[in-house]
Amino acid sequence: MTSSATSTPRTGNLPADHPLRTRIADAVHAVRSTTPLAQSFTNFVTINLVANAQLAAGGTAAMSYLPDDVLDVAAICGATYINVGTLLPFYKDALADIAHGLHDQGKPWVLDPVAAGLGATRTAILESFRDAPPTIVRGNASEIIVLDRMWGLADADGADADEATRPAGVESVDEVDSAIPAARRIARHLATHSPNGQGAVAVSGAVDFVTDGTNDYRLPGGSALMTKITGAGCSLGGVVGTYLAVADPLTAAMAASLHFNRAGEIAEAAAHGPGSFQTEFLDALWNVTAEQIAESAILQ
Repeated sequence: MTSSATSTPRTGNLPADHPLRTRIADAVHAVRSTTPLAQSFTNFVTINLVANAQLAAGGTAAMSYLPDDVLDVAAICGATYINVGTLLPFYKDALADIAHGLHDQGKPWVLDPVAAGLGATRTAILESFRDAPPTIVRGNASEIIVLDRMWGLADADGADADEATRPAGVESVDEVDSAIPAARRIARHLATHSPNGQGAVAVSGAVDFVTDGTNDYRLPGGSALMTKITGAGCSLGGVVGTYLAVADPLTAAMAASLHFNRAGEIAEAAAHGPGSFQTEFLDALWNVTAEQIAESAILQ
């Protein structure tokens, strides 16, 4: 999957005593000991799995589609998750209002730019987030490349735009490595608009990629059965929100991605197909240990 034009030198697995591993383990313990509330404005097709995944990971879930309600809850919750899948007519104004309200309040939030580039309304919503952006963006490679282009970040950075891609519903038509320059630019953009100067981007794929714009990490593992259930990516976004309630953006994105990868592997070993996989996956989210998550392969 690696191409010479976009890849970065790899120095191998992160050392066992690296501070990032400690932060990841601490985040897992913090979620399970404090059950943080992370609310979601999410795809109604997958809302059940999002909530159940947040609960299984150790957090608490709340779901709403009303801007005033979301902003009121933001004042008492640790983070907010916004997913632009399966749009309804009122989302265009509602989501722009929520994003700007969260920005004005200085509240952290996670964006899943589902099917970025598909349709005028979805494009208008995502473009409205440029000047009031999230703390973390989690998506597939195609979504990250399109979002970078929508926000004009390559031009602003003086970089060459990535090769043209096309939206493909909720599926990616690009390899993870092709989204690396876009992911870095988006992460830096998020950081410049964040109250604490931090942001992160997580690109899901056969080998996940997570960056804060300066530090890059690849996370191998997971299960191919994740692509055979509805809402795997959406639920990951919700769990990123759960971790963002207790940790910095990079740690939150890493911990959630690793938690999902380890749970996916455990679930696949016990499942007989997609139906039983989903049940086993929720159980694995609950049972996998902080040590298993923090000791995962993390490639630099």
